[in-house]
Amino acid sequence: MKVEQLFTCHHVSEEKKVPLATLSFEGNVMYWWTGLERDRRLHRDPPIEYWNDLRGALRRRHIPSYYNRELMDKLQRLQQKNMSLEDYRQKMELYMMRASIKEEETTIIARFLSGLNLEIRDKVELLPYRDLNDLIQLCIKVEQQNLRKGSSRKESSYSNSYPKKEYRREREDSIKKDKHKETPKSVGKDVSTSQSRSRDIQCFKCHGRGHIASQCPNRRTMILRERGEYSSQDD
Repeated sequence: MKVEQLFTCHHVSEEKKVPLATLSFEGNVMYWWTGLERDRRLHRDPPIEYWNDLRGALRRRHIPSYYNRELMDKLQRLQQKNMSLEDYRQKMELYMMRASIKEEETTIIARFLSGLNLEIRDKVELLPYRDLNDLIQLCIKVEQQNLRKGSSRKESSYSNSYPKKEYRREREDSIKKDKHKETPKSVGKDVSTSQSRSRDIQCFKCHGRGHIASQCPNRRTMILRERGEYSSQDD
């Protein structure tokens, strides 16, 4: 296709197309071309003088015989799936061009619709369109709408899950605060129980309550004098 554009741009005549095209041959292609010319001379076949004959010889050399059949199978099984609408359109056009398929526009539209994703095809079939290009523009609009709806659903699901997380955090914080509030009460209970237990203790010296004999505050000291007399005083 690029070579044909160059020929058209420079107004190359038919006699010069083959020599100009073969000037770019290198490596294996050059060996193939020289061998082809030699074989044609040996078999007394006319040389290749026109561009269409050279293009046919190149296709027979590099393209297998089952190539068109494979292209038709790929075209029949073509589905959009994860492709964007533009990629799907380009692939379908490429298969048709390589297989040299020429169909009416109504057949191409039916082929195009059959491979679309259902969420696009169900909406487009209800809308009016004039030709294939009009149909493709409608499909692009529907695809963009689906993408916007998908993004909005993700944002809404995230916003709905966010308050739940915040509620859980607040609940956990309140539980922790309640636990901290309960600890002083438990400490107070322990103190009161210890005080009640200490009240039950009785000293065997002064018969008082709340202490033992070694901690008795009523201890007295005996003082001995020279004549055997004694006196006692509080500590």
